[in-house]
Amino acid sequence: MDVTPDLPQGKQIVQSYGDGRFTISGQSYAGSVLVFADRVVAWPVGSFEEVTPESLQAVTDPEADIGVLLLGCGQRMQLVTSALRDPVREAGVVIEPMDTGAAARTFNVLMMEERRVAAALLAV
Repeated sequence: MDVTPDLPQGKQIVQSYGDGRFTISGQSYAGSVLVFADRVVAWPVGSFEEVTPESLQAVTDPEADIGVLLLGCGQRMQLVTSALRDPVREAGVVIEPMDTGAAARTFNVLMMEERRVAAALLAV
């Protein structure tokens, strides 16, 4: 029995991750990615320490219209400092850190609920 949810045309879903890669809506991506409901963007960030407000500009841009950012921190969840959290919050985006796997799964659920969500996923 196929239990794959029916996706609206053009919506992204994270299908798998690991070995430094992601499969999203049938497309393979090497390295970290920013995932939006309608697109995936390569994210040139290799570690949690490299995540900055500037590296998240595509998410915090008002035209992105994102309400929640799921930050996949790698193998395990990391605490987000105020130096990162505050500029993101000032842009009207709530940042939720978690391990990359949890962020990928949560993105899929929130995207299917048609929430204004994006995921910044560090490759693992």
